[in-house]
Amino acid sequence: MKLSSNSIADGQPIPGGYAFCVPAEEGHVSLGSNRNPHLAWSDLPAGTQSLALICHDPDVPSRADDVNQEGREVAADLPRMDFTHWVLVDLRPDRGGIAEGEFCSGVTARGKPGPEGPDGTRQGINDYTNWFAGDAEMSGDYYGYDGPCPPWNDSIVHHYHFTLYALDIPRCSVEGRLTRDQVLSAIEGHLLAQASIVGTYSLNPEVKAS
Repeated sequence: MKLSSNSIADGQPIPGGYAFCVPAEEGHVSLGSNRNPHLAWSDLPAGTQSLALICHDPDVPSRADDVNQEGREVAADLPRMDFTHWVLVDLRPDRGGIAEGEFCSGVTARGKPGPEGPDGTRQGINDYTNWFAGDAEMSGDYYGYDGPCPPWNDSIVHHYHFTLYALDIPRCSVEGRLTRDQVLSAIEGHLLAQASIVGTYSLNPEVKAS
């Protein structure tokens, strides 16, 4: 089973067009084009009835004390945790791939609709839902893809894992407001194979995203 992309080279920096935030000409960051990247699959195992896709960043600071604070830096040795950027289920294997910008293009304030997605898919909640929970201008349920926006003062590069799962079931059994953990639990015992590509990203001009 193979996963490839015309948008992201495995192990290389993610272009800004696929990011939630990009470096700003003035200040630190501005909103990006936030398009979902192109992805394609091949050599699926026999018996594949549907596919699931998850994108996550395991390098998110476990404490927000220093995040995006002037004159401070998020320390490299700070314990890190996962941040979910995309949960997508019920992908038809014969699609062969996902087009750039097909599932997301642009930043949408106060959340995005779901779980229904294009072509019979369903999309889960990403962690911008929690991140913006206390922000009156941005709070809401964020379904589907939203790209990288690591702290602009983080001392480490973040890694974005796009993982495709080949399943022996035609539809993921989770209903309603899908989350990453629910999907991973539901596909346990139905996984035929998986494949990943990893892109890197940083908004800190002093950190090289590679």
